[in-house]
Amino acid sequence: MDAVILGGAENSGSLKKSADARYEAQIEITGRPMIDFVVAALEKLECIDRVVVVAADEVAAGLKGKKIWKVVPPGPDMVESLHRALRFLRQGGHVLVLSSDIPLITAEALRDFLRQCQEREADIYYSLVPRRVIEERFKGVQRTYVRLKDGIFTGGNVVLINPEAVLAYSHYLRQAIQLRKHPLKLCRLLGIKFFLKFLGGRLTVAEVEVRVEELIKLKGAGVISLHPEIGIDVDKPSDLQFARAVLEQRATCS
Repeated sequence: MDAVILGGAENSGSLKKSADARYEAQIEITGRPMIDFVVAALEKLECIDRVVVVAADEVAAGLKGKKIWKVVPPGPDMVESLHRALRFLRQGGHVLVLSSDIPLITAEALRDFLRQCQEREADIYYSLVPRRVIEERFKGVQRTYVRLKDGIFTGGNVVLINPEAVLAYSHYLRQAIQLRKHPLKLCRLLGIKFFLKFLGGRLTVAEVEVRVEELIKLKGAGVISLHPEIGIDVDKPSDLQFARAVLEQRATCS
């Protein structure tokens, strides 16, 4: 299996107040660029053969990983960046896609996610992490949650995709990515009946899967992970402060 790390975002948002790196992937945590933690987790996965890094040359230059196969310059947005990477990988099977801003990620969390994906057939596997799992392990971290009949979840930062299918339906993917931090707006794409069920907390993961397949002919699967690291990214100063504290503690313990 191949993997793609998306690390092309410029550090132009709120994180710039806490770190002056040109790109978010370069922001240092315990003396290492944030993206390096993602590379290290993939290096430990026996099932990963090649890693494509979507990032500027100055980001990729300092990376060390035997599995890094190709560096691709980022596009104007996340979807185009993903497309550029997938065009090199269209002849294979499913591809694991990760953002570069998840420095807490572990090989164990990724193994469990991939193991669950093997239990079902789908074009897109999307990770979900229960709120209770986040709060039990990492108290105080702020995430965006959605209430479904199955429970309260935050969206993960790891997906497994069929490249051919995703490239064919990029319009819907772009909409979903643009609205990923706005659950209400995202749910409206499913239609009024599903939107009302969502408002009432009666919408299930299975219903979302069926509706997505009806709308865009892609079979999706929601994968519930009990590894909180999958659901924690760094996109604001408080996230960075939290990640630094956790990783400094890990380094001390090891």
